Parts: sequence; structure tokens; C-alpha cells
Amino acid sequence: MYRLPAVVLLLLLSVTFIKGGDAMSFRITSNDFKDGEAIPRMFSCDGDDLSPELKWTDPPEGTKSFALIVEDPDAPVGTFTHWIVYDMPSTFKELYRGIGNDIDLKDGIKEGVSDFGFRGYGGPCPPKGHGTHRYNFILRALDVATLGLPDSAKKSSVKDAMKGHVLGETKITGVYGR
Repeated sequence: MYRLPAVVLLLLLSVTFIKGGDAMSFRITSNDFKDGEAIPRMFSCDGDDLSPELKWTDPPEGTKSFALIVEDPDAPVGTFTHWIVYDMPSTFKELYRGIGNDIDLKDGIKEGVSDFGFRGYGGPCPPKGHGTHRYNFILRALDVATLGLPDSAKKSSVKDAMKGHVLGETKITGVYGR
């Protein structure tokens, strides 16, 4: 009778330790859309194609930078990458609305080349009649200040550079259909 709670407690402590303690409270949100709900038209190719505001809290201890990758796993050609941002300083706790449309980012922040073939944000734009797609905004907390990559890196290079450096990950998903 007393073994089950002890086992559960040990498992919880193990998961917390593996995740780096604070990682379980690491969370990303947006004032522009709620997790699991529709992304407004203004953030899509049918609107102004603005990047939405994103905020995060409680990064894991030891975080030195952040990397964000926005993907559509429902694209007909396989996962389609809409935005890659990396080398965001640990002091950052948000990306303001429209930052993905700025040509030159400050503070050493870099952007990779999306599957659209350019740097910067490319909003939801599923093929017409293809149904509703999911858009995952995945933020990773890293234990390095820089990935050592130039601007315009490809997603594969960013993912390779992150290997072994991810302290925690959080995600918010929006949906959009045409």
C-alpha cells in the first residue's frame, strides 16, 4: 500500500532531474492566439503575414539562449518549416508581433531560411481545400549563447548545432485552413 506512492514520487523526482528541474514549468504563450485554436488571418498569407507575438516564462536554469522553429506537420509534401530563429539571448522573454518581418534583427539574433526559401516569418498558407493545418511554434532553451551559425542557416544545420545543448522545450500550436 505504501510502495506505490514511493515509486510515483521517485519517478516524478527522476523526471524533474532529467528535465533540469525548471524545464517542466517552461511555457510559451501568445496573446494573438491560444494553444490549439485558430491563428487569425492577419498572421497568414491571406492577411498581413505578420509574425504573432510570443512570450515565454520559466526557462530552465542554465539557459544561455533560445531557438524557435515553426513547422506545419500537415503539409502535403511533409513537414514544412515557416520560421527559424536562433541565438536569442537568455534575457529575451518574448518576440513582439511583427519581429519576423524585420529585415535586421538586433542583439545577435539570427534567422534561418524557411521552406519558402527566405529568412524571416512566413505565415500559415496551406493549399486551398487541403483542410486545416497545425502550426507548431517550438521554443528550445539552450545551454550555449550561440549555435555558431551564420544568418540564413538551414533547419538541418540549426537542429544539428542544437544536439546536446537543449535544456528544455515548450510548444504552442495554432491551426489555420483555407
